[in-house]
Amino acid sequence: MTNFSFQGLQNELATLIARAPAGQRMLNEPALAKQLGVSRATLREAIRMFETQGLIRRRQGSGTYVVGKVQAFDGNLEKLESLETMAQRLGREVSMSALNIEQISADKNLAAELNVAARARLSRIQRVICADGRPIAYLIDSLPEDVLHIDDLPANFRGSILDFLVERGDNVKSSRAEVSAVGATAEIAKALEIQRGDVLLHFRSQLFDASGKVLDYSLSYFIPGYFHFHITQNFPSSPALPPKGEGS
Repeated sequence: MTNFSFQGLQNELATLIARAPAGQRMLNEPALAKQLGVSRATLREAIRMFETQGLIRRRQGSGTYVVGKVQAFDGNLEKLESLETMAQRLGREVSMSALNIEQISADKNLAAELNVAARARLSRIQRVICADGRPIAYLIDSLPEDVLHIDDLPANFRGSILDFLVERGDNVKSSRAEVSAVGATAEIAKALEIQRGDVLLHFRSQLFDASGKVLDYSLSYFIPGYFHFHITQNFPSSPALPPKGEGS
């Protein structure tokens, strides 16, 4: 096989993808690996980077397709904002699919995150958010039943628990989130139509009211190429220096 550097392979793939029209099916892995002179395992690893960027899309049992240039959702992590509100701000459209609403009992982890008793009744809402004709995010929210009963959600629920609580008049105050990169589980990979183990941007968040009560515990999984999150940071002000001749 050709002695390709991994960077060289990625450059070659980038050129192939850039030249292909959106929606075109790429060669299958054996044929493409043979064309490029690399092993299928090496090719698969190189392709994964383009999938996480949203430039290509692998469909189980169908093949790999070129997506084309992706317009990413841009969000400020300092601002408490739902994906739906973000889309409206950017003039984009999102939709919801695979909605699953159920009553569950709090296990040890959920009880700790929501500050409720073990086995307390919770409402869990799972759904997929789609844009540009494909899934881009998988969201799971768990709330105490005294905050949200599964019968409370309206028939026109659009996918945002945050927006629903705010519009209902709940005194939503703040959120705390931990951000990490994780590999997609089989369940999440199926929902997002990606491969198991593909890298996702993961938010683990708690939503609080003004009294500090935890209203919601959420797990959010985003396909990285479709999102650009940023933080604005300011350099701390230097302490005032004493006038000359003082403090010496």
